Order: sequence, then C-alpha cells, then structure tokens
Amino acid sequence: MTKASSTRDDGRGHKGNKQYLPSKPCAACGRPMTWRRAWAKTWEQVRYCSDACRRGKGPARQGPAGA
Repeated sequence: MTKASSTRDDGRGHKGNKQYLPSKPCAACGRPMTWRRAWAKTWEQVRYCSDACRRGKGPARQGPAGA
C-alpha cells in the first residue's frame, strides 16, 4: 500500500508546510510577513503586513499622547 497523496517524500516535508515560504518584516511594526499567493507577482514591493500598518497606525508609529 502507498502513502496518501497529501504527503510528500521529496525533502520538503508535508504538503502545506509553510516553514519553507519566504518571509520578511513589516516596515511599520516589524512583525514577520510570510509569502502569500496573492503577493506572488509583487512580493518585492510588499512592505506592510496589514492595511492598518500601511495607513501608519502600526504599533511602531506611535505619536505623542493627547496631541
């Protein structure tokens, strides 16, 4: 009997294993961002992990309180 088709034996691990995907830190908050299929064509230009960070409201961009 053979293994199920959901596993691979090519040295890359289980199908769907995300540890082999590229990642980089968010420019606003520094959180690691893992590659997504939606970013496949623009991965080099992706800088922010979310819309909130893109708008400048990420945790790393805190202004003076009450101002």
